[in-house]
Amino acid sequence: MISTLIGGLFADKTEMAERPSDAPVAKQSLYDFKVKSLVGNKTIDLSMYKGKKVVILNVASKCGYTKQYADWEKFNKEHGDKVVVLGFPANNFNGQEPGTNEEIATFCSATYGVTFPMFEKVSVLGDDQAPIYKWLSSKDLNGWNDKVPTWNFCKYVVNEKGELTNFFASKILPTDPEFLKSVGI
Repeated sequence: MISTLIGGLFADKTEMAERPSDAPVAKQSLYDFKVKSLVGNKTIDLSMYKGKKVVILNVASKCGYTKQYADWEKFNKEHGDKVVVLGFPANNFNGQEPGTNEEIATFCSATYGVTFPMFEKVSVLGDDQAPIYKWLSSKDLNGWNDKVPTWNFCKYVVNEKGELTNFFASKILPTDPEFLKSVGI
């Protein structure tokens, strides 16, 4: 845990990675996963996003990057018909998401007016890593990427076929040219 925290503190928060054109076919896609909603504990089949680009964020309520909720909500309002934003609260970095699912939902709604889909709190690293994050960060499952979140608000971009195409570290915003290019905007 300490090594994860230290590694995250010193990680490049502007790092980016793109799927190489010669990447092997992935063993799984986004559409193989079912996750629980943040509110109501409903099972959501991510295959419902077939045909859309998806951005997956690991989020936290008590982080220096928490203000990005506003940026992602604005992006969602402007581009949600083409690109779906999905938030996964995680408490892996310095205990910056200590709340319950209900507390997180209230914070996101009341403070930032978040309307994009949010899911139950998960672990994005370690032995208890959520299956979707294991797929996002395991080259043998997604075909090319082995980058785990280095801090809160890392982004993974998935194309319309459910394939992982990009990774962006915490400082990258939805207005950054590299990100906009990755989602075709």
